[in-house]
Amino acid sequence: MESGIVTNWSKSTPSFPWVTLTLFLFCMSVKLLLSGMTPLAQNAMVELGGVLPNQLAPIFSRPFSGWGDYQLLTLVSALFIHTSWLHLLGNMVYLWVFGLPLERRLGSPGMVLVFVLGGALSNLFVTMRLPELSSPIVGASGAISAVVGAYLGLFPYRRIGMLLPLGLYLQFARVPALLVIGSWFTLQLVYTVLGPITGVVAWWTHMAGFALGLIFALLVRATAQIKLG
Repeated sequence: MESGIVTNWSKSTPSFPWVTLTLFLFCMSVKLLLSGMTPLAQNAMVELGGVLPNQLAPIFSRPFSGWGDYQLLTLVSALFIHTSWLHLLGNMVYLWVFGLPLERRLGSPGMVLVFVLGGALSNLFVTMRLPELSSPIVGASGAISAVVGAYLGLFPYRRIGMLLPLGLYLQFARVPALLVIGSWFTLQLVYTVLGPITGVVAWWTHMAGFALGLIFALLVRATAQIKLG
């Protein structure tokens, strides 16, 4: 039995994190495809694949039988569309750092559940929170936040290897995950203050995803065999 968190959530934990790698490559491929389009085609793709709260929110006021609308698919499709390389690369760094150990612990199905369901529900939360918003919401931020939240719930005492700038040199150090995630949380607060409407959207997307991922991890810990080292 290994130290740290021990769980029987995944009976066949993969030796290689296929889901994390696939998500990484798919997001990069979609961005490359988007970059090769004309500005008009780019706008059409963002409008078609992104979440439009002012169009999506009214669906839920209908009877359940009337929920069969393609707009619901955008809750997932929006996760893979990024309008800037900086946004994409920032998300992919967090996916790689936190997604690899998370998938090894939860297995491929658990990783898919955290990323896709966490991201979709965070987009839904923002839709219900800002139902009049007409700008499309795109990006994997909600899904990445769910991954970060799940990581914190499963590995609260783990340290993360990082390269830290010390003068003119980079020094490798193992930093507590709580410190790294705390820094990420602070950035979300700063982004919310500096970005008028986009900051508010980012804040609610990130916080909803983070809370969903954390709740999922706590449920896993409550229902599985767990030992904290």
